[in-house]
Amino acid sequence: MSNDTILIVEDDEDILELLSYNLRGSGFAVVASRDGFDALSKARRSPPDLILLDLMLPGLDGFEVCKELKRDAKTSRVPVIMLTARGDEVDRIVGLELGADDYVVKPFSPRELMLRVRAVLKRAGPEVREKPVLRQGGLCVDLAAHRAEIDGAEIMLTATEFKLLAELFRGQGRVQTRDQLLNTVWGYEFEGYARTVDTHVRRLRQKLGAYAGMIETVRGVGYRFKE
Repeated sequence: MSNDTILIVEDDEDILELLSYNLRGSGFAVVASRDGFDALSKARRSPPDLILLDLMLPGLDGFEVCKELKRDAKTSRVPVIMLTARGDEVDRIVGLELGADDYVVKPFSPRELMLRVRAVLKRAGPEVREKPVLRQGGLCVDLAAHRAEIDGAEIMLTATEFKLLAELFRGQGRVQTRDQLLNTVWGYEFEGYARTVDTHVRRLRQKLGAYAGMIETVRGVGYRFKE
């Protein structure tokens, strides 16, 4: 059983009950909110381990809530999975650009949602492997501390961005396909989610600044971290 707390931000009562039931059945503690302002208040007062965030909310929509969460140092590292009924890919990409770690399109499978929740929580946790600190030039990735630095200054990464950077760094010089990255970073294999990888790589490059070129695009294949 899990001790993790999930904040559900959803104004549809039926969906809220469905999410609460499945999360509690999977061992999670649940906190519920039905509008954006209340969600921000609850997240700041007691940051949860993960937030399930609907886009269409009264008061303050999901995009604005996500933006505010990522601006606040107290909640910036809390993983966010967006829930959207919108079929437009642009809306999903905007959510990822704002810092969401993943998204689920309604109607969704409770089983798939639980898989995604566990995958995001897993990559949000500390990670220590055979090389706890990865370095190249002024870029340092400390896996144990879950911290990335450029020339000694910390760069603020979401859990997914950190895991993606670490995975690419570990595979230095080796091309990794989008499907491979979906499997190793996101923890699942679903068709149609290659754009998710591209969006996160673009955000990661922006945060790496002068070191953005260390992540190379291999056309038609995937990405490679420079040796």
